[in-house]
Amino acid sequence: MKDNHSAEHIGFLRKLQAKRRMVSLLRGLILVGFFLLWEGAARFGWIDAFIFSSPSRAVSSLWRMISEGSLWNHVGTTLLETLIGFFLGTLIGFVAAILLWFFPTAEKVLDPYLVILNSLPKIALGPVIIVWVGSGMSSIITVTLLISVVSTTMGMLTGFQEVDGEKLTLMKSFGANRLQTLTMCVFPASTLSLISVLKINVGMVWVGVIVGEFLVSRAGLGYLIVYGGQVFRMDLVMGSVLILCALAALMYYMVAGMESLLKRRLAE
Repeated sequence: MKDNHSAEHIGFLRKLQAKRRMVSLLRGLILVGFFLLWEGAARFGWIDAFIFSSPSRAVSSLWRMISEGSLWNHVGTTLLETLIGFFLGTLIGFVAAILLWFFPTAEKVLDPYLVILNSLPKIALGPVIIVWVGSGMSSIITVTLLISVVSTTMGMLTGFQEVDGEKLTLMKSFGANRLQTLTMCVFPASTLSLISVLKINVGMVWVGVIVGEFLVSRAGLGYLIVYGGQVFRMDLVMGSVLILCALAALMYYMVAGMESLLKRRLAE
């Protein structure tokens, strides 16, 4: 009986691995197919290669910048701004969520304001931010924080509030105070929810950085996109977009790897 269960378990794991390989293969085929279709459409004249560019033209433009040594400055600038915005946005949002969880009355009072701030188009505040903070990296990071902090706070607070009420009641019955309940019950129970918030925050931070670079920047991938659009170099625009996609995907999979690691440890 034990051997039968073991064989069924092994078979289930093999099917699960095969399904994961199939998903990865389909993802790769979709990506390759997209680039082949894009390249073919440009070469055969189905689309205007000057307006829509093509993968080969985009790669050629990026290669020229690599040869000149100018690309790494733009990539490094955007990546630095993104990492600073990600860590600061996560930290501020995490602390704000803890404070709102500690003080439920304050959370109820501030809830509509958080919703309004989250829905406010941050680019509308761009000129004001430039006047207040000044041009440069500081204003870009400020725009990034405006976009990411509120959504991070709301997401993490929702994760805290979704903890099973029976667990909270049990902690109260043992005489645990608010801090003990947070550290011993709420944090462990909402770990995966917090990782999901980080995955969302990756996208929000990239949006914030590029919006900030659109408004005021002398370097960065957002600057290259604006500059390329102004001088009608669509190959430079599309090449910069491809680099953005690659960097955003890299950050996302790093956070997703953390999530998988946590799931395995929690399952042990």
